[in-house]
Amino acid sequence: MFVDHIRIYAKAGKGGDGLASFRREKFVPRGGPDGGDGGDGGSVIFEVSDSVNDLRQYFFEPKLVAGNGMPGMRALKHGKSGKSVIAKVPPGTLVHRSNATTLQEASWLEKEGDGIQTEQIADLTKNGERFVLCQGGKGGRGNWHFRSATDQAPTTFEPGTEAESGVFFLELRRIADAGLVGYPNAGKSSLLRALSRATPKVAAYPFTTLQPVVGVVEFDGYRRCVVADIPGLIEGASRNRGLGHEFLRHIMRCRILLFVVDMTGLEHDPVEAVQTLRTEVKLYSDELAMRPWLIVANKMDDPTSAPNLEILRSRFPKVEILPVSALQKSGLEPLRNRLQQLLS
Repeated sequence: MFVDHIRIYAKAGKGGDGLASFRREKFVPRGGPDGGDGGDGGSVIFEVSDSVNDLRQYFFEPKLVAGNGMPGMRALKHGKSGKSVIAKVPPGTLVHRSNATTLQEASWLEKEGDGIQTEQIADLTKNGERFVLCQGGKGGRGNWHFRSATDQAPTTFEPGTEAESGVFFLELRRIADAGLVGYPNAGKSSLLRALSRATPKVAAYPFTTLQPVVGVVEFDGYRRCVVADIPGLIEGASRNRGLGHEFLRHIMRCRILLFVVDMTGLEHDPVEAVQTLRTEVKLYSDELAMRPWLIVANKMDDPTSAPNLEILRSRFPKVEILPVSALQKSGLEPLRNRLQQLLS
């Protein structure tokens, strides 16, 4: 199961109350105040980790609750601080705060069609990066802090402060230098296999790839780039048809778009395929449509592909078209070199 967006509830720990107490010890008359401070509440913290691939852990545990701070104790003893929750998230996780206060309220707002207002508060991309989602409450001061020359036996103490809580939306956008975009069965998975050591599922039927797969392409001089195989798009994907928004979000981080086209034309005319895919990308995001792009003319090992390649070149004279055969692993070196040039 691949989970790339999820709703969770997080609550930090409340701060412990300070204590009002007085020293009671033999041979120590009028010992004075000795109430200790309360412990701080634990926080809910996100930590980016390369070892995490998606957000599935929050599907089974959608609530993150940190520990409360303990009250202060006698003899100026500090209360124990609450345990923080450090939750792992994959690189490329966006965090949104919602206007709902509980998961039940969020579900009710969606069901009633009132909509949920969200605000992006974090974009976590670097391995090891930490973000405090909910800050724990501060522990209150004991009565020892309130002694003075005019009040040597204060009974005043501070309660611990409340902690932050709320409902948050997590959204994963794969981080990749280049994204393979194309119709189902265009050969994107085969191309990624040929370019890298990734092993996406390959079969002779559409929608074999049901989740984004990334692979690392090696260049000369120990350089490399990350290429993402985005599951097949169809006409109307920008309106959430087919896989729709489920995976269009993953190409938002790609610096270069590679439109992979089946040049045999058995399922889709190559020219119409490029036009449709470009339209869907533009409808989804004008910013994305402005990114550098080129066409990868796949399945050139088939005899019927050569005439279609000439038609495609005449229709898109200003667009760079690289003919390849992922099956026979031909034409891959020019593609690697062009990728290296564009990314450098």
